[in-house]
Amino acid sequence: MTQPAQVRFTVDPWDPGYGVAFGEELDGGALEETSAELNLDLELPAARWRPVAPDAALTLPGTVLFLDGVRRIDARIWVHGASPQPALGIAASYAAGLVACDGAARVQPVTVERGLFTAAAQATGITAGRVSYPARLAKGPAYEQLSLALQQLLIGAEVALALTYRAQNPDADDLLVVDGPLRDRTHLARAVGYIKTHQKAYLPADQAAVVSDLAPGQRTPAFTIGTSWRRNSWYLQLPRAVGVEWSGGVPWSGVVRVECSADLPLPEVTRLADLTALLLPPLASVPHKDPRAPQNLVPIGGLERELRHRLGDQQILYRALRAATATAR
Repeated sequence: MTQPAQVRFTVDPWDPGYGVAFGEELDGGALEETSAELNLDLELPAARWRPVAPDAALTLPGTVLFLDGVRRIDARIWVHGASPQPALGIAASYAAGLVACDGAARVQPVTVERGLFTAAAQATGITAGRVSYPARLAKGPAYEQLSLALQQLLIGAEVALALTYRAQNPDADDLLVVDGPLRDRTHLARAVGYIKTHQKAYLPADQAAVVSDLAPGQRTPAFTIGTSWRRNSWYLQLPRAVGVEWSGGVPWSGVVRVECSADLPLPEVTRLADLTALLLPPLASVPHKDPRAPQNLVPIGGLERELRHRLGDQQILYRALRAATATAR
């Protein structure tokens, strides 16, 4: 694509993986304290918290849906316009997908998109070979703001997939499991967010001890978390990896946090909590197949691999971007 004379692009020569804060690991391994408002008395009084076994007689949905998305920075871009100071941009690829499990697992149609995310209003996008990165305007020039613009479009693609599936299957009896926090997706019916890693210490010591006492397939009572948004949540124990001791081993081994909308009535919250305790543990991954076992559920791991494959080869795209910007100067 021929760019207007006043705009040109430069691809940063550094590998885009360096200096990009997309990791989920915590420095030092300690959980960050949180100032979130908590209602620990939602399902049981806080003083009477105990491990909860799900109601085995609960009617299970006919289909469990797993919704996930992946994103990747293909290159960091400098946008040169009228200002003497170039503006930062990121050329990114992202994909969203849905797996429907009803005895068999079927990947539904996948959405793959790309974009040049920048706050430079004059940016017009880049065509790199057969691949286009249309300009996507972010609210500000900071890297975090570019990343947020990318994340918001990815969430929008995920929501669109879920709504399309349900519009095409209006009579389906299903449970939707969103990989990650449910934020910006709480309006989706029969949906829970599935959080694999723990970055915040939400519970006081007495209730956190209940998490440590969970047996596989058990959960904590539901409680409410209030930060910049409100949701109901519970912790769930998956099968522990072989070789991990019941106590004294890896802290909270195989524990995940699940959440749902704070607008749901309590009976629906507890129903969703029991459904996750019945349906999710059998889908836990194993270490010799997935390094994030057992938390990275088998359908989610398979979907992630498919989505990353659909993004294409990052090195090829990086070279194409460099070639495109070199000829556009």
